[in-house]
Amino acid sequence: MQIDFSIFNPKARPLLGMDISSTSVKMVELVDDGKGKYRVERYAIEPLPREAVTDGNIVNLEGVAETVRRAWKRLGTTTRYVAMALPSAAVITKKIILPAHLREQEMEIQVESEANQYIPFALEEVNLDFQVIGPMPNSPDDVEVMIAASRKEKIEDRVACAEAADLRPVVMDVESFATQSAMAEAVQQLPNSGRDAIIALADIGANTARFTFTRNGEVLYTREQAFGGGQLTRDIMRVYGMSAEEAEALKRDDSPPDNYDAELLQPFLEALALEVSRALQFFYTSTPHTQVNYILLAGGGALIEGVEAAVSTRTQIETLRANPFAGMATSAKIKPKRLLADAPALMVACGLALRRFDQ
Repeated sequence: MQIDFSIFNPKARPLLGMDISSTSVKMVELVDDGKGKYRVERYAIEPLPREAVTDGNIVNLEGVAETVRRAWKRLGTTTRYVAMALPSAAVITKKIILPAHLREQEMEIQVESEANQYIPFALEEVNLDFQVIGPMPNSPDDVEVMIAASRKEKIEDRVACAEAADLRPVVMDVESFATQSAMAEAVQQLPNSGRDAIIALADIGANTARFTFTRNGEVLYTREQAFGGGQLTRDIMRVYGMSAEEAEALKRDDSPPDNYDAELLQPFLEALALEVSRALQFFYTSTPHTQVNYILLAGGGALIEGVEAAVSTRTQIETLRANPFAGMATSAKIKPKRLLADAPALMVACGLALRRFDQ
């Protein structure tokens, strides 16, 4: 079987990071500013039709493709190559140990053999890829290898949406990997660039909150909980008789109805802070660690007014909105204040855009 699920090997070429989430299509283009720094050249966020993407699955292919087309047009770029990502739940990943002296073809055979043991599908139904992470610390004759596998149709649906919008996918990553790449940039907003600190990234999506605990770039623990910003959207729709689009707009409105703050926003923020607190407790009981130094908030849920204060008050841990562009320059086309406001929702798109610079 050919191993052609190329999540690990982009070619060196101009590349857009494109994140298809459950509520929007986000695109980011990064360039080298010539001074050893990245520059945010342009970005765009375009809302998706309601339920076009459900549980990470593309349900309305035509609607998603049209949204991708609009986002690309709004971006105003000539670059058509894109890096995309699959939801973490759609990908099986596993680290294995192999002899260091194997040639690539021999390694492919070994990877297939290993994959047979833990992938619950026939190998012809999946795309499979692997990457050598590096030598084993205690065994220089062995290397650690990451295997990733996903059902072909999951990849084909995303590829079809891009191609229908006349874009060319060249990388298929995993959302959690892309977020970790962006996290390496976001820590620059912390004192001492977050060195030696334990950092909890709370990525609050529409329906799922994903928590990743790291120290110096190493992932210590991850957890997903069924909670997201979609809960507030549904509450607004129910109380005010609004459409989903109107409810999303109200969440960003500077002058909402008088009863919104007390009856809807504050209870939601308290529930969100409680979910973060629960994730911290799971981290403490599942690992030897007893403290977290910083909480970074990402995803659409991080854009809701008052979320930092609510989480910080409940957890008593310094809490900030994640900004993966903290150490980057910005082009004259971008409004820094607007980028700062949108940054927490652009973690995956930023991580994918960084694939342009992979060696």
